[in-house]
Parts: sequence; C-alpha cells; structure tokens
Amino acid sequence: MSYEQFVPDAAGLDEVGRKLAKRLQGGDTCYLQGPLGAGKTTLVRGVLRGLGHCGPVPSPTYTLIESYFFSDVRVVHFDLFRIESLHELEVLGVREYFDDDTICLLEWPDRGDGLLPAPTLMITLQYESDGRRVTICDAAKDV
Repeated sequence: MSYEQFVPDAAGLDEVGRKLAKRLQGGDTCYLQGPLGAGKTTLVRGVLRGLGHCGPVPSPTYTLIESYFFSDVRVVHFDLFRIESLHELEVLGVREYFDDDTICLLEWPDRGDGLLPAPTLMITLQYESDGRRVTICDAAKDV
C-alpha cells in the first residue's frame, strides 16, 4: 500500500483515518511521523471513528498510552514525545502491547528506536500550504 494526499483541514485528516481503519488489522504497527501540531492525533481519531469508537479520543501526550477495545481488536495509541530513554518504555511494559490482536499506532516512534518492532505502515504528515500532505507507505515494501 502506498498512498499520498493533500488534505486541507482536520476533517480531511479524519477521513483519511477512517479509510485507513478499513485496511488495518490485528498485529499492525503504524509509525506516525511529523512535526508538532501536524495532525497525528487527529488522524488516529479518524482511525478509531472508522472502527466504530464514539467517545472522546484524547492525545496521550501525558498518559503516553491510550487503549481502545473493539469486539475483534484492541487499538493502542502511543505518544512517545515525552519519553527520554528506552528504560522508560521498558518500565511501561511497551513490548506487551505488540501482539496479533492489537493495532499499535505510535506517534514519535523515533523515541523508541531499538525497542519497538518494525512498522507495518509508515505514516508521515507534513505542513503544506494551509493543509497537510499525508503519505502512507507499506513499510515492508517501501522502506
């Protein structure tokens, strides 16, 4: 899978996330990359909405990890921005989240280099004009 699109606003990011949700399955690990405020959490919110979640979707900036449970899969949203060492991730038990029944969505995955599993998908968001450029690459094929 390789995908690139310009999205003008948060609603566009939400829609990209909803479409992505149809492709994701347990065992997938998605790295979300981009500068602060680029819309990583907004895209994750779209994924969760696409899977049927109706409640709030807070950014896990301070909690670091938010889990969502569906009938056939668990989705775990990580925000590693505040992580300063791999030891912190070990203490959080981060390895325990990666299994065949879980979709893991990781913001700031570079903070976990050396500990995190390889991604299934690489999702990059970049500022472009008044919107965002979203690029999604099948990491197994494109990276």
